[in-house]
Amino acid sequence: MVRELGFVQWDPVSIVAPSHLISLWNRVDAFRASDLERLLWVDKKLFEHWTPLASIVLTEDYPLYHSLMRRYPGSLSKSWGSHRIRAQRFLDDHRDLRARILRRLREGPCTLGDFEDHARTRRNDGEWTPTSTVAHMLFHLLMSGDVMVVGHQGNQNLWGLAERFLPSWVDQTALSEEAAEQEAAVRAIHALGTATPREITLYFVRGRYANLKATLRRLEEGSRIRRVEVEGLTGREERYLLAEDEPVLDSVSSSAWEPRLSLLPPFDNMLGHIERTKRLFDFDYVREQFLPKEKRRYGTYVLPILWGERFIGRIDPRLDKARGELAIQAVHAEPGAPRDREVVAEIGATIERFASFLGASRVSYSGRVPAIWKGTLR
Repeated sequence: MVRELGFVQWDPVSIVAPSHLISLWNRVDAFRASDLERLLWVDKKLFEHWTPLASIVLTEDYPLYHSLMRRYPGSLSKSWGSHRIRAQRFLDDHRDLRARILRRLREGPCTLGDFEDHARTRRNDGEWTPTSTVAHMLFHLLMSGDVMVVGHQGNQNLWGLAERFLPSWVDQTALSEEAAEQEAAVRAIHALGTATPREITLYFVRGRYANLKATLRRLEEGSRIRRVEVEGLTGREERYLLAEDEPVLDSVSSSAWEPRLSLLPPFDNMLGHIERTKRLFDFDYVREQFLPKEKRRYGTYVLPILWGERFIGRIDPRLDKARGELAIQAVHAEPGAPRDREVVAEIGATIERFASFLGASRVSYSGRVPAIWKGTLR
């Protein structure tokens, strides 16, 4: 599934469950968190990296990441603004700190708090990285491929040397800049189905394309991608489809295709580019957990309900581990949401399966259920 999506955003916050676990559960279903742990830390077929979001990515894609790492911070595109200049200045000004961190990690993996130089500082608005010079240096060393996340202690990253963590079978041949950009664009288009240059840039690998226009031209000339038009979508940018994915269009439009229901977490890949979600699905989504309570409209940790190709509602769940209960604090229906008994029953059944995945033995609903669904969701 990570291969199909390109990446899965990592987020450890567990008001209900970490977002990455919910994303995988929606797609894999019969899935255990221990399976993911094994793939990350034992088999090492996956690893954590910034894309520039903290994400789970494929170890088999290491040549692509290695290409970006070797050129960091020069591999950052203009969309990163002044970050490239600031990153280079930081690395130049803190060479001694870099050496001390690498020397400490040669003794074994460490959490951030294990470093003597670590002293917390206030987070600035808009900061993407943690809040000390050590934390900043670890971020840059991660981006340059010197260190990796090699495990967790609670919600803390366990840092180690990449040369010790990576298994011997990993291909560490760095792709050329041109080949890396082509491979990344192909991954993005495959995951998105169809994509414009802007959508590619914002999806995978975000903000790392230096010559995307030329890259897409070469892919089109090589017959790896094709331009497509989507009825009802207008815009100045071209839209592309992978040539090998063209047969999927026929299967999607055939009578054999059946919709399924999903409960998407806040950082799901389908919600990563809110502008695209609005344009394709006419669905507005705000991560209300970052808003003051008085400004929240739908709840604290809102999961959109996706039915086939339509967003039909939202739920605001909370897991009470002590009571073994998944409390559905509110259910909201989108305008024009289906009233069909079968669809509403599927919403209830999916929530029950979700509760079981979370280890809850029962589901409870508050009185905040839409009238059109109240007969079934109770």
